[in-house]
Amino acid sequence: EIVPGLAESWEIADGGKTITFHLRKGVKFHSVKDFKPTRDFNADDVLFSFNRQWKTDNPYYNVSGGKYDYFNDMDMPTLLDSIEKKDDNTVVFKLKTPNVAILANLAMDFAAIDSKEYADFLIKKGTPEQLDQIPVGTGPFSFVAYQKDSVIRYKANKDFYGEKPLVDDLIYAITPDPTARYAKLKAGECHVNAYPRPADLEEMEKDPSLKVVNMPGLNVAYWAFNAAKPPFDKKEVRQALGMAIDRDAILKEVYLGAGDKASTLIPSTMWAYDSAIPQTPYDPEKAKQMLAAAGVTTPLDIDLWYMPVSRPYNPNGKRMAEMMQADLAKIGVNAKLVTYEWGEYRKRMANGEQITGQYGWTGDNGDPDNFFFLRGCPGGKPGGSNPTKWCNAEFDDLLVKARLVTDQAERAKLYHRMQEIEHDEAPELLIAHSIVYEATRANVIGYKQSPLGTHTFEGVDIQ
Repeated sequence: EIVPGLAESWEIADGGKTITFHLRKGVKFHSVKDFKPTRDFNADDVLFSFNRQWKTDNPYYNVSGGKYDYFNDMDMPTLLDSIEKKDDNTVVFKLKTPNVAILANLAMDFAAIDSKEYADFLIKKGTPEQLDQIPVGTGPFSFVAYQKDSVIRYKANKDFYGEKPLVDDLIYAITPDPTARYAKLKAGECHVNAYPRPADLEEMEKDPSLKVVNMPGLNVAYWAFNAAKPPFDKKEVRQALGMAIDRDAILKEVYLGAGDKASTLIPSTMWAYDSAIPQTPYDPEKAKQMLAAAGVTTPLDIDLWYMPVSRPYNPNGKRMAEMMQADLAKIGVNAKLVTYEWGEYRKRMANGEQITGQYGWTGDNGDPDNFFFLRGCPGGKPGGSNPTKWCNAEFDDLLVKARLVTDQAERAKLYHRMQEIEHDEAPELLIAHSIVYEATRANVIGYKQSPLGTHTFEGVDIQ
């Protein structure tokens, strides 16, 4: 459900091509060490935040690398015709074509609003990169400090326009190792543990000092084949390697049953899910035959990149990779396991350096477009969100059409066809949709799990 935030209300006109947003008045930006805002949030901030990602002549366009993956992968540069300030509290978005997913997309992180006053101040100071390193926003918590790979500190924003925070300090202790996270939770060093190991859940649930919550994840884990690199430019090779992997064994050992095998990018809880799409079978013998028919001689050497961190959709990338490596060996494929630090891993995957690699997705807004754009041609460009680098003209055409149709049943038909194409083309082996668990100390009250994988702390307190 899309609810008001910095925009209190909006109207859609011109057949869906004009959206007028009425901005909330009296919203205060945060203050930081050397900057204190002199005015409230207004339309200038909205225009700056979008133009920074859109207009190449904007002084901030190339700051921090000039890559705006979400903005570009969802085709915002093509979709937007203009963004106009009607007055301080009114902004008008004009689109070249209607897009039924636009409101859901504008509720995502890429549409967060920066302070133009702060940005101008930093330009004069000569430190524009500080906009991204020491951010100024309008939310319930304001940024205090960041220590790379260690900790992020926030403090309560007493001027927040909504429900005031109940805790004074919010600290994210960056702890990639799930065993270390659990140890901190048990010791009372932290209050919320994201993505616990499935193997620890039974013990957690028996501990009276802890609470465990779970929900079906709006997510997918997959093994991406780089369709831009031989031999994975042939769909028969991609199909064959998919058949070599025993996903039932992975669900049992890696997920401990806390998930379902995936047949499409979207989980069965979404309205566009096509139940007629079959699962990729585990059939090593057929996989061998298909490789031979595709002209691939074995032994075949490949790299299999695995995720170095646990994610909601993949609790143990290394163990999964080891199981996949053993399965591939049975069909004459020698998989060398490769990984990198998580930030570097994501960067290299986006640039298409891998030949195969584990990846996944947690939905941002609940709309099917937010999953299927991952296989769109724009996302296959270097730096994009499509690590398969697969590009299919019919799929892309359907992706665009589905954004124009307002009738949900008609949209579902388009998404069903897209799922058929993806199943046949096999740009990836879809592995699982997981059940997502989180654990908290028993004295934490008001914490609500989100299907979008976010962690929000409005209304959260400690007894």
